[in-house]
Amino acid sequence: MKILLTGSAGFIGFHTAKMLLERGETVVGFDNFNQYYDPKLKDARNEILEGYDNFKVIRGDLKDLDALKTAFDLIGGGEDTRVCHLAAQAGVRHSIENPDEFIQDNIQGTNNILELCKEYNVGGLTYASSSSVYGDNEESPFREDHKSDNPMSLYGMTKKCNELQAYTYYSLHGIKSTGLRFFTVYGPYGRPDMALFLFANWITNDEPMQIFGEGKMQRDFTFVEDIASGIVAALDKNYDYEVFNLGGGKTEELMDYITTLEKALGKEGQKEMLPMQPGDVVSTSADISKAQKMLGYDPKTQISEGIPKFVTWYKEYYEV
Repeated sequence: MKILLTGSAGFIGFHTAKMLLERGETVVGFDNFNQYYDPKLKDARNEILEGYDNFKVIRGDLKDLDALKTAFDLIGGGEDTRVCHLAAQAGVRHSIENPDEFIQDNIQGTNNILELCKEYNVGGLTYASSSSVYGDNEESPFREDHKSDNPMSLYGMTKKCNELQAYTYYSLHGIKSTGLRFFTVYGPYGRPDMALFLFANWITNDEPMQIFGEGKMQRDFTFVEDIASGIVAALDKNYDYEVFNLGGGKTEELMDYITTLEKALGKEGQKEMLPMQPGDVVSTSADISKAQKMLGYDPKTQISEGIPKFVTWYKEYYEV
């Protein structure tokens, strides 16, 4: 296949691109290398990808149609082409403080992708949604047919909007699309604003960890390579229109997550217990049976294995 992968220098995009490249696909990366977090990390990921002969990157913004068309020109159209749309403004709390960025990048940017999928007659689209769409849903574990129209954050709202956009383009124009609701992804080359990275920094620097929700939160933590395998499966299956949960298949206590990290680092951290933050939910839990049945999705990495893998990378990358 020829695949346009947006957000290729991002955390999940990097791992997905690497997996596709290693099995011989042609991948055109697209990323704006913004400064939401340390751009050196994005450059490091991209440098690895550029080591593959079957990879080419276009530096551009989702809102720039000319830059996007340059990327689409490289894959063309037809049944053997795919768009894997992972680029987005991320972060629940960041969305509360910067709503305009999220509307423009996540909604308008996705609309540009869909329009060009139609124009170039692309074979199929797989895109990133989020467990945030479930908002204040009280049924657990979260299943794809549960309500998702009460998001607790602007980020979650934009991701639900992406699902509606994709459905509309499928209904009107026959654009095949698969939405993937990711659940708390972690692993090597992760985003520095995410919990595992923050906790590792605080422990390493002898600073108190800010533990929100008094440490009582629960999350369905998902190792990034398991997520990437689910994305690749969705690209291969290329259903007409589907939405799937991609989670780890097991809900963990936040304090167990932290204890596992402390053990891997060989150091106990100071703890500052804080109340819940706006936009957060107490628990997330994914019912992954639909993805298991229809994608062959099979997450293999528990936190006892995944967190040490992150720590090994973290110590090497930051020379800790």
